[in-house]
Amino acid sequence: MEMSNKKTSPFLSFLFISAIFIQCFPYVSSIGVNYGTLGNNLPPPSQVAQFLKDKTIIDKIKIFDVNPDILRAFANTGISVTVTVPNGEIPKLLDIGYAKSYVEANIKPFYPQTKIDVIAIGNEILHWETPEVQNKLVPAMRTFYQALIQSGINTIKVSTPHSLGILLSSNPPSMAKFRPGWDVGILAPMLQFLRETKGPFMVNPYPYFAYNPQQVDFLLFKQNKGVFDRFTKKLYTNMFDMLLDAVYMSMKRLGYGDVEIIAAETGWPSLGESFEPQCTVENAASYNGGLLRKYVSGAGTPLMPHRKIETYIFGLFNENTKPGSAAERNFGLFRPDFTQVYSIGIMKGEPLPLPLPPKPLPQPALPQPQPLPRGRRHPAKPHVPRPGKPALKLPAQPIPKPVLGKKFCMPKPEATDAQLQANLDWICTNQGVDCRPVQVGGLCFNPNTVRSHASFVMNSYYQTKGRNDFNCDFSGSAVIVFADPSYGTCKYLS
Repeated sequence: MEMSNKKTSPFLSFLFISAIFIQCFPYVSSIGVNYGTLGNNLPPPSQVAQFLKDKTIIDKIKIFDVNPDILRAFANTGISVTVTVPNGEIPKLLDIGYAKSYVEANIKPFYPQTKIDVIAIGNEILHWETPEVQNKLVPAMRTFYQALIQSGINTIKVSTPHSLGILLSSNPPSMAKFRPGWDVGILAPMLQFLRETKGPFMVNPYPYFAYNPQQVDFLLFKQNKGVFDRFTKKLYTNMFDMLLDAVYMSMKRLGYGDVEIIAAETGWPSLGESFEPQCTVENAASYNGGLLRKYVSGAGTPLMPHRKIETYIFGLFNENTKPGSAAERNFGLFRPDFTQVYSIGIMKGEPLPLPLPPKPLPQPALPQPQPLPRGRRHPAKPHVPRPGKPALKLPAQPIPKPVLGKKFCMPKPEATDAQLQANLDWICTNQGVDCRPVQVGGLCFNPNTVRSHASFVMNSYYQTKGRNDFNCDFSGSAVIVFADPSYGTCKYLS
């Protein structure tokens, strides 16, 4: 990828068209939202359903379970609902009898009064689950679909959301492809099933996780020079389009470019920790506002022009009991009392705001090179093109020393030993990473602590799996740093 030198930016054309559209059609819009419930101060589902129906343009919700109170509350509202079967149910769903009983208990009592459109079988299975569970995913989807048909339900689609960890590469989009092994072993059979049943391929694109101060305008739908794909001659003015086109090209390589794509999760938090300077109200409003404008315009992407991709913002509410950093608890469009965190045109009768102008941001102080844990089912971090090396402002510390141009994956400071042990077990058991340096007698065995061992192993995974931002996520327990954590004879990969 290379930066374009063209004087005329498609962003300006898009801005002009958006302005006309917003003035002429201020109320003709809709969007989906993820309705999470990890809070002890959230309003009851009945109030939520009434609020969304009466006050907002939200016409679709996605939930992370089959909560009967929510399904009951959204009956006869006209709001579409995507429900999620928990990951742990996947092995049992291979049994058609169990799948039918699950449908009878959790779907039929609410359908069709509640407009259930899609049932997601698990969430980000390829990113977090073991190969054993991964290999059962497509058979479970097929069995569950048959259970629906045999139960007399033939209008609900079956799918499963993916993190962008399914991509081997995403930059440039024209050269993107799925990871070897998953491509023909799991994703091709899944796409074949989705083609047969007219179901959507669901992905979770999060430009937020690729935050880079030098490209903040590109991430936030602000005016920027754009990123040029020299193979397709397409100019990208925002990263959301790049990620979706990378998914599209990966599907097309397998022969399934015709399958519908849904952006099942995407968003930006409005508040974070001191080491998360990107988490501001202005940035969240700019990203989600730009996302809404884009969706309403129906402009599509450079490789999928005029294709309106169903999109779900994450999330509906700030959730005060969600684990992880403060950012995890501040993805919401609304506070629990239904007041807006910021205004982007979600309320009925509220015009969509024009894009914010680009604004130079100060260089953030880099976080201390210490470990982070696996928090919530964090979406994976996508790859972002980096046209130039940033001028880094490093915190004052004698060690470790910063190495310009190199990045390391470390646990976050608040990670627990249990979370880090889970990371260790997962990497050393399933991922082909050399863990011998942290074993007895290894160069990195001392200090003999879970945190020290996890730091080395998590970084090794990040370095050997492509050094993409999404390779350093670990359910939100890791952070990319620029200071070399090597010590003594223990040398970290870079």
